[in-house]
Order: sequence, then C-alpha cells, then structure tokens
Amino acid sequence: MPTRKYTYYDFTLSLCPECLKRIDAKIVFEDEKVFMLKRCKEHGSFKVLIADDIEYYKGLRNYNKPSETPYKFNTKTHYGCPYDCGLCTDHEQHSCLSIIEVTDRCNLTCPTCYAGSSPKYGRHRTLEEIKKMLDTIVENEGEPDVVQISGGEPTIHPDFFAILDYAKSLPIKHLMLNTNGVKIANDFKFAEKLKTYAPRFEIYLQFDSFKKEVLEQLRGKDLRQVRKKAIEHLNELNLSTTLVVTLQNHLNDDEIGSIIEHALAQKCVRGVTFQPTQIAGRLENFNPQTDRLTLSEVRRKILQQTLIFNENDIIPVPCNPDALAMAYALKLDDEVYPLTRYIDPADLLDDTKNTIVYEQDVVLKGKMIDLFSTGNSVEVASENLNGILCCLPKIEAPELKYDNLFRIIIMQFVDAYNFDVRAIKKSCVHIVNKDYKIIPFETMNLFYRDDKQKRLEELKKIYE
Repeated sequence: MPTRKYTYYDFTLSLCPECLKRIDAKIVFEDEKVFMLKRCKEHGSFKVLIADDIEYYKGLRNYNKPSETPYKFNTKTHYGCPYDCGLCTDHEQHSCLSIIEVTDRCNLTCPTCYAGSSPKYGRHRTLEEIKKMLDTIVENEGEPDVVQISGGEPTIHPDFFAILDYAKSLPIKHLMLNTNGVKIANDFKFAEKLKTYAPRFEIYLQFDSFKKEVLEQLRGKDLRQVRKKAIEHLNELNLSTTLVVTLQNHLNDDEIGSIIEHALAQKCVRGVTFQPTQIAGRLENFNPQTDRLTLSEVRRKILQQTLIFNENDIIPVPCNPDALAMAYALKLDDEVYPLTRYIDPADLLDDTKNTIVYEQDVVLKGKMIDLFSTGNSVEVASENLNGILCCLPKIEAPELKYDNLFRIIIMQFVDAYNFDVRAIKKSCVHIVNKDYKIIPFETMNLFYRDDKQKRLEELKKIYE
C-alpha cells in the first residue's frame, strides 16, 4: 500500500497567513521535525515548521496544568477564537503577565517592532487612561502576578513616574519596566529614582546582540555602548534586570550562549528571556521562509552553546507549554547550579508539591544536593524567592535573596504562520488595549491594533 511521507499526529485550527481566515491544520512528523500543514481555499497550502524536536513536542502535554481563570471576563464568545478577545469566556488562562502600553511613541524606530512604534507614531496615553488600564487588570486578577509597563518606550512618557507611583499603590506582586535602556544609560539620576520602586520591581532590558551589524538590522542603530552603560548603571544600583533578546535565524542565534554567559557575570541580572521574532508589526529585514525560529530550536541552541544546562533543565511552563519554556538556577559564590532538572512534571502540576526548598543545603523534591557549605549567614532578603513568578516553581529560601536566582525563559509568540488555537486559548501574556479589554499578546498584534481592526471587522462578518 502507498504511504504518506509523514506521520499524522494531531489536528488543530489555525489561520491563513494571507487572509487570516480560520482554517483546519494537521500536525505531522516528518524528517525528525514537527510541521503544521494547512490549506486556504483562496491562498493555497502552507507547510510550517513548528518544532525541530519530536520528543519535546510530544512531551508538552505532560506539563498541561488545569486552567486558572481570571475573576472577571470582559467579552462573550460569539465569533469563535481568535475573533472574540478579550478575555472572552472561552479563554483558558488568566493573565500571568499583564502589559500596559502607556505610549505608542518611542525614541527609536526599530526595523523590528511588533507595535510599529516611532518618535512620531500615535500618542501618549493620558494618566487617567493608564490608571483605568491598571484598574482593569486588578479587577480581573485581584492581585496580579506580574504587570509590565511598556510601549513604545515608556520612559519617554511625560507622566512616567506618576504611572509607577500609581502602579505601586495597587496590589501588584511584581512590577516590570520594558525599556530599550536609552534613558537609563544616559541619565544615572533617572536610574537611581527607578531603584526607589524596588523591591518587587524589575527592568526588562532589550539586549539583542554584541554585534554592530545585528543591532543596526534589528534596531536601526548601533546600541552597543547604550547597552553597556545601562548595565553599568543597573549593576551599580543592583536593580533587578532581565535581558530580553529578540532572536532571528541566521542573524543572532549564534550569540545565545555568549549572552547567557554575559548575563551570569552581571550583578543585577536575574535572567534572560529569548523571544523568537513574531511576524507582526514593522518587520523590515525578515523573511518568514528562512528567518523564523521555533521554541524547540532556541532550546536546542541553548543546550549546544552553554555547558550549564542539560536536556532536563529547560522544561515547558505549565500555564502555556506550547509557547513557554523555562530553566531555573541558583547563583552561589560565583557558581551556577541548575535546579529545574530535579522537578517532577507530576509535582509541577500539583500546587501542594510545587516547591523547591533551600535551607543550609539545597533540598529538591526530597533530594539533598550538597552544593556548598559556608559558615557565613546570608542576610535575609526583604523580597525572598518564594512565589516570584506565576506558574514557575515556588522557592522557599529564607537565607537567599532574589539576587541568587537566575532563570532562562523562551517565550514564543504565535503569529499567523504557526497559529494554533490550543496555544492561543492558553495564552497567559496579555495586553490591556485602548478599549480596556484584555487581549492575548498574539492576537493583539494580529487583529486588535489600530491598523488591524478593519480586517477583524471583515472577518467577523464572515462568521456571523
């Protein structure tokens, strides 16, 4: 009997990358990789690589935890996902990370920018609008886990510190500032004032490359000195920082290991987040056929380019395993000790067991690992490690500070090419839009920005 050249594995709903209509999609295994096969009546067939590691992809479902919903939903389900955001009553995950875009404007015009920001684009939100956005998050979440102040470039907003003041007055567990670092690099007094918002405050710092030509292609200018100076200021203040890397295949994916090593050497850096480029917004130097990267490819490159982590260290994040992977480590006396390898997936899905405990030695799921022995007592932190981020293991470590934590996150934002309705329903990174609705990051960039709304309304008419 004739056989197909692939092995059929699963079925989902996706989108046509051309017209954004909802279409059927098959998940298949071929040549040791995972592909999505889909066909639009108008625009033909598409074959999209979604993973280069079949076993990792098959294992994702072992990390799928019961859904945690918000206290309040904002829209009804009528047209079907992804045309009812949000959050609609059919969404399966609350906001682990909530984003407030306080301005459309930026002090850069990056060739790669999902929001299409620039010095002249759009406007600053008013302080009252921003307060209402933050209030919307609190209404939905009660005590939001992580809220990120973003843009555009939020540090250029005329009411920037008033925004932070209001956010800190709310029951938000952890506040982040998403920034390109220009203001922090050029104005140390500005950075000093940011430090006053600690603890439970972190800088989410754009850091894409060490190479001039890469930065010019992604950001439109050579930002090496800006990054260097910003990190110098943040180190001097020891202000908690995550380095955020936008990755593009054949451009900066060979720098993953060196960026991790650089991050580990910085006093202020608590981790690195790698984000494969999402095909959305302004994307001037990107070919979808050759430049896309999948989450599993980034995971493999981390393992190839560093000696710190092994196959058992970078695991799916249970709230949305298709789109998020993580690795945890402790930094102790200039040494790095991976922790995630000791986590049993079954325990990770059970909140009563989801704990890593550090006492005089490190105790992990009942296993004693004699990492170090020091006679020195470590100052008790005002912000300990317990429950820093939603959906990641809690750490009980009364003698350790947040300074001792190091994490790797791979965050793949789905676009029209690899759109999988299962992942979208579990999306936990959300943006509050101008209408005070809470929109998954992925669908926001596909349908709910100003220049996308017209197409969304056309699609809704089709599904009436």
